[in-house]
Amino acid sequence: MLPLQPPVKPMLASPTDGIPRRGDLLFEPKWDGFRCLVFADPQADTPVRLQSRTGRSLDRYFPEVLTAVAEHLRRPAVLDGELVVIRRDEVGDRLDWDALGERIHPAASRVRVLAEQTPATFIAFDLLALDDRDLTGAPQTERRELLAGLGLDHARLRTTPVTDDPDTAAEWFRVFEGAGLDGIIAKPTGGTYQPGKRTMLKIKHSRTADCVVAGLRWHAKTEPGTAVGSLQLGLHDEHGVLHHVGVVGAFPAARRRELATELAELITDGEHPWVGPNATGRRLPGSVNRWNSSEQPWVPLRPERVVEVSYDHTEGGHPARFRHTTQFVRWRPDRDPESCRYDQLDEPARYDLDAVLLGDVDRETRSNG
Repeated sequence: MLPLQPPVKPMLASPTDGIPRRGDLLFEPKWDGFRCLVFADPQADTPVRLQSRTGRSLDRYFPEVLTAVAEHLRRPAVLDGELVVIRRDEVGDRLDWDALGERIHPAASRVRVLAEQTPATFIAFDLLALDDRDLTGAPQTERRELLAGLGLDHARLRTTPVTDDPDTAAEWFRVFEGAGLDGIIAKPTGGTYQPGKRTMLKIKHSRTADCVVAGLRWHAKTEPGTAVGSLQLGLHDEHGVLHHVGVVGAFPAARRRELATELAELITDGEHPWVGPNATGRRLPGSVNRWNSSEQPWVPLRPERVVEVSYDHTEGGHPARFRHTTQFVRWRPDRDPESCRYDQLDEPARYDLDAVLLGDVDRETRSNG
């Protein structure tokens, strides 16, 4: 029987600027997927269980991963890692966040279809238990050595690369982003596994862009019209068409109320680029659905104000959108909304994901696919 049973809180990371130059760290690529703990026990009634970051079961959504673990991991073990979907295009393999998000579907028939069409891969980066031994008290270097000894190198079950060289980590940070990765994780070599504690470090990419504010959502826990939950952001393409690219939120409570007052005069029920016949052929804000039913519907604003936001990277091809919620930097009253275009976005050169798994920085693809 495994010495650890779900739920187990995963160990977390705190942000830091730049690659640390200490001599007591191991560095790994930061995978941008669903955090997942794998509990594998070939002798148990349920030989494989998948646990989300929040402690919920992911078993029903990723049957192909359950099968892969059962086939290729024949020892009792608890793994920490990331679920990702890897897609091939004309440049090479890269992470597909959209396809991963679609895997969380309530219909079992749809899950089965997606498991075949867009199968997920589990990328292991830590080992919490092996056989009957609890490894959470063992140092990171020992856990990593034991993880490498499991030989996880299969289509649906892989092991992340690691280095103790800050220069190599800095190069990974520069080039691996082109395969859809999120940055670098640094772990103290002598550190134990501390569930729920922010004992690791994360170094993420950050850029800024000037965007049109074309809508808002009211804060879900307040009366509509009293506090802003998020602002809907837009950028113009080369034809002058305004597309929805993401949101900026996480404002303090007092600032939410101030924004409700400041933006009230821009609320419109008249002509708007994202409403009615004008909306054809544009990327639009998502509607309230079964996944975000507690969120307020979005409210159109006259697209007259410009905000500078920070973002990590984009996804979705052309027109693209910000992968994650952006961060507010400042208002830009000096910018004309028509000047907020896609061509200001800085995207990395494409990179083959196979090379990431090998830790090979020499296979960079110098093509913006």
